[in-house]
Amino acid sequence: MKRVLSSAVLVPVVLIVFLLGNKYIVDIFVGMVAIRCLHELFHAFEQKGHHPVKWVGYLSAITIMFIHIIPTKYLPVIIGTIIPTSILLLFILVIFKKAKINIIDTVITFFGICYCVLLLMCMSLIREMENGKFLIWYVFLASWLTDVFAYLVGKAIGKHHFTDISPKKTIEGCIGGTVGSAICIITYTLLINNFAGFNINVTLITLAGILLSIIGQIGDLSASVIKRYAGIKDYSDLIPGHGGMLDRVDSVIFIAPFTYLLFIMIF
Repeated sequence: MKRVLSSAVLVPVVLIVFLLGNKYIVDIFVGMVAIRCLHELFHAFEQKGHHPVKWVGYLSAITIMFIHIIPTKYLPVIIGTIIPTSILLLFILVIFKKAKINIIDTVITFFGICYCVLLLMCMSLIREMENGKFLIWYVFLASWLTDVFAYLVGKAIGKHHFTDISPKKTIEGCIGGTVGSAICIITYTLLINNFAGFNINVTLITLAGILLSIIGQIGDLSASVIKRYAGIKDYSDLIPGHGGMLDRVDSVIFIAPFTYLLFIMIF
């Protein structure tokens, strides 16, 4: 019941932001999600005695909030400088604060920036593509509906254990999640082709939907790998029934960049 009630609140918020919000609202929203995800990720590693450099990670996440204030022609340069600038700052800290920050801490921090910031940033980039208000939903269809169908199918007929990383996952559930998500993606594509003037190749988008669903499940399992290492069940208790923000968007993080690349190739 907690999970259902939380979804009843979260889904309308996502709909309002990505349907009605302008690019600045979307950027601020994605930036806030990235900051929260970084906070939860760094906290998980702290459980194992590591000390990631939080402020460098948060500073990189804040850049998401400003990417569409910057003139478009400078945008690739700004995004591209996040990586070298972060590495430079981290090594400066290692050089001058050896007693407090070691190389492992810098690696964890940089991983967090790539994982939670650069990958999530693709959500803002997709939303501001031409027809982005329609295209952004492919990310959520591949992510959230895979979760829904995997849960339903796994509960109904799941018998074969999939991986020790996530003991509750079954092979039947994983297949059901991908098939269910792909069917919904096909349906959505047919709707926007017929009623919104799109001309998206259904066969291509079906194959893409299957691939994105699989990538999303890998993203979910990847987040579980980190949790298992940290010895925690959830990243936090921010969202009742779901865990933390990172628990909720772990598949979105992986799906978003591949969806962005897909649309660049298609459109």
